[in-house]
Amino acid sequence: MTSPLILASSSRYRRELLERLRLPFESQSPEIDESERPDESPLQTAARLALTKAQVVAARVPAATVIGSDQIAEVDGVRLNKPGTHENATAQLRLMSGKAVTFHSAMAVVRESDGLRRQVVVPTLVRMRALDADEIERYLRAEQPYDCAGSAKSEGLGITLIEAIESDDPSALIGLPLIRLCGMLREFGYRLP
Repeated sequence: MTSPLILASSSRYRRELLERLRLPFESQSPEIDESERPDESPLQTAARLALTKAQVVAARVPAATVIGSDQIAEVDGVRLNKPGTHENATAQLRLMSGKAVTFHSAMAVVRESDGLRRQVVVPTLVRMRALDADEIERYLRAEQPYDCAGSAKSEGLGITLIEAIESDDPSALIGLPLIRLCGMLREFGYRLP
């Protein structure tokens, strides 16, 4: 029998992705400080936060297999987190317009009871179209992606803002790299499909 599976996240996007695997799981919010550190790159921050989220929840339920994930976007050396507001989202999309944006999707799977731990960061390169102010405003009013790193939902209307996506795991851009997760879960004893 496999251990209980917990998603260390309150993100509905990650829950929806994990539901695709048809494994029973529960979600728990890790409630950690997600502040960036000045000495970290966006990739390092995403990796640290994914692991910390998994470890915090795994400490509560040591027998469970816990999945932690985090995503940070980066363009021209600038870190893009969840915008939170319309104004911040407008600024992010203006900055991203016509440029290549790297989304660092980090994931960690931890089971304290037997010391198993796996971690990965899956990069996704998104080439944005050149966007004018009216396109940005129409998009933001229609989709309100204020809880998404980079201010655009590729699984929704945000796809209209994108010229190309390069990744070996298309679900990574939405927030949980399912291809890599399936491999990790097999290592932890889960049978997929």
